[in-house]
Amino acid sequence: MTIHTLLGSRIVDLTTPLGPSTPVVPVPEPFAPTAALSFTPVSDFDEHGPGWSWSDITLGEHAGTHVDAPRHWISGRDGRSVDQIPPERLVGPVGVLDCTAEVAENPGYLVTVADLEGWEAEHGRIQPGTWLFVRTGWSERGDDPARFLNDNVWPGLTLKAAKWLAAHPNVSGLGVEAIGIDGLGAGPEADDAQDDPGAFGPGHYYLLGSDKYGLTSLRNLDALPAIGAWVVVAPLPLVGGTAGPARVFAFVPEGGEGE
Repeated sequence: MTIHTLLGSRIVDLTTPLGPSTPVVPVPEPFAPTAALSFTPVSDFDEHGPGWSWSDITLGEHAGTHVDAPRHWISGRDGRSVDQIPPERLVGPVGVLDCTAEVAENPGYLVTVADLEGWEAEHGRIQPGTWLFVRTGWSERGDDPARFLNDNVWPGLTLKAAKWLAAHPNVSGLGVEAIGIDGLGAGPEADDAQDDPGAFGPGHYYLLGSDKYGLTSLRNLDALPAIGAWVVVAPLPLVGGTAGPARVFAFVPEGGEGE
């Protein structure tokens, strides 16, 4: 895609607005959760600053739409932090795998190797630098935290699918509409692989351990075609960060509306 074509495309914002009510990944005790967004006013056209308004924020790295960097997971702990991700890995073509029908039947649906191979059979081999987005319709729940978290049941990946993506030389990252790239149902029972070190959180373990990236809480994937769009993923470059809240834009060529 040329720069002229890119700039002539329709721009689609894929980002979830980030506010104090935006949920973060629930973790059971004794594990520690990350912080949701909160504001502490510094001044608001008052005696602390008569001509300006600003606030301090508290914000977990993994809140809202965000990019998981390799060093977020034990398999990538010596890998890149979010500020070290090369820009060329954050801009590229996007492929959209549509699993909305499967997730409508089973909210904890796990993407399979057959799904991924079927996508390539229909649309061609994944191109270098591609972000693969899984469309599930989950973002329709995004303004209702209880439905979005769904008692800790949301779509994810099978262990074999995570390994397939991690081994694919042309995949930069995986993007999803749910709160995390792994459904909590993708635990040790998945694929009967209790002894596999990546059985719990296979997307995290295998993708992040292979210098690929996760992108969560996306919206408006129904506005993207299966192929032909480009994406710009712009996380905060937090020095040493395990993740960065991000703004994500897609460039959709004329006539390339979602299916």
